[in-house]
Amino acid sequence: MDSGQWHVEKRSTLRNESFLKEYGPVSETGSLSIIVLGASGDLAKKKTFPALFNLFHQGFLNPEEVHIFGYARTKISDQELRDKIRGYLVDEKNASEKAEALSKFLQLIKYVSGPYDSEDGFKRLDKAISEHEISKKTSQGSSRRLFYLALPPSVYPPVCKMIKAWCTNKSDLGGWTRIVVEKPFGKDLESAEQLSSQIGALFDEPQIYRIDHYLGKELVQNMLVLRFANRFFLPLWNRDNIANVQIVFREDFGTEGRGGYFDEYGIIRDIIQNHLLQVLCLVAMEKPISLKPEHIRDEKVKVLQSVIPIKDEEVVLGQYEGYRDDPTVPNDSNTPTFATTILRIDNERWEGVPFILKAGKAMSSKKADIRIQFKDVPGDIFKCQKQGRNEFVIRLQPSEAMYMKLTVKQPGLEMQTVQSELDLSYKQRYQGVSIPEAYERLILDTIKGDQQHFVRRDELKAAWEIFTPLLHRIGNGEVKSIPYKPGSRGPTEADQLLEKAGYLQTHGYIWIPPTL
Repeated sequence: MDSGQWHVEKRSTLRNESFLKEYGPVSETGSLSIIVLGASGDLAKKKTFPALFNLFHQGFLNPEEVHIFGYARTKISDQELRDKIRGYLVDEKNASEKAEALSKFLQLIKYVSGPYDSEDGFKRLDKAISEHEISKKTSQGSSRRLFYLALPPSVYPPVCKMIKAWCTNKSDLGGWTRIVVEKPFGKDLESAEQLSSQIGALFDEPQIYRIDHYLGKELVQNMLVLRFANRFFLPLWNRDNIANVQIVFREDFGTEGRGGYFDEYGIIRDIIQNHLLQVLCLVAMEKPISLKPEHIRDEKVKVLQSVIPIKDEEVVLGQYEGYRDDPTVPNDSNTPTFATTILRIDNERWEGVPFILKAGKAMSSKKADIRIQFKDVPGDIFKCQKQGRNEFVIRLQPSEAMYMKLTVKQPGLEMQTVQSELDLSYKQRYQGVSIPEAYERLILDTIKGDQQHFVRRDELKAAWEIFTPLLHRIGNGEVKSIPYKPGSRGPTEADQLLEKAGYLQTHGYIWIPPTL
């Protein structure tokens, strides 16, 4: 690319994604081509193809309409790609009952190899897609093409350039071209804006689906229903009643051979700036005027724009002992594998309420949850405040559940109080109901054209504006990572920060997932 200027030879297109708004709904009856770029990589094998198979097995992908194409540099045959992903699509325990569906699904997959910046490769890909569309007797202009970029962000611009030039379909009869891009969307505000500008110069915003798989999790998707469909939460959900909010992500393993890659990003870029910040938006946002995607995303952006700059004294970074033993990690690395940071939202609802975002690797347990701690009851006539505060906990993974921690009378003749819970554990309450994987839901949303659970460009920019100054200070060595032992809770300084922020830990109470 010379001096940042691109020349793109455009294929013929007769409408853009705003056609529906201007002319009303057009039935989507044309063939559907799903193109997985980076088809031979780990993300495609472990997440994208399994999600597509599950959608196919549940009847959401019609074999009479859909065809799946893999594209990558690796030179392999159709059958070699099928054999490569087969083991990731079904578990051994249910392999026999899914054998027929698996066989039919694999036959839908075709592979094209080529470089990511090659006209010839993408011309071959377009030819293969067009042959499928012709075989399905699809009217020109009604075909649908979904490009899933299971690739490093560094190749997004050249790949998008090739798609735009050689693989965009006509769309005057209800057809469309959409692209799905994975995180990380840049490394800071400047790089994210550059990436957004490059992709935005090629595709309209309604065509771009920036995927954050946390927005596809069942309990995250439940947040809007919980908050705005239940009357008793409405008067409680504010600074008058809530003392603090914790959003926590823990993994009980380290980087496991990915140290070199992880060291470029760190735990804030990997988890907090995207996954946990998206959850914060859903916890803190105001009620949207409707469930239209743009109205919901408007409210999320308002939350992000209300976050005040992060103070260094409200950040604790950690790096687990042994992280630098990975030969791909520099010996003097300051990259955090653990971080606790406090965000403060400057608006009427949340002024004074700390939002504590905490994420770490090589921790004592594996879980992700939202913990909303309420203020003390005024006038403690039962002398039970030391037992703990009321908390509403939404456990995102594993063992999906939500429970309200509250104080009750202990059964018996004496007036003694004890902490207990009102519990909705999904495996117990919804027996036999399969909770879909996040990628299944989000890919289906992309096919439907629903952008509610995807990150809009201004939303992405606002998120980077919050964390970029801190990330630059970390990169300059101004904020240091504290060593912590693998299998621990992280640095003790993090617990001290939580206490300083007003979080009161409950001692003696442990939530135990109920058994069936």
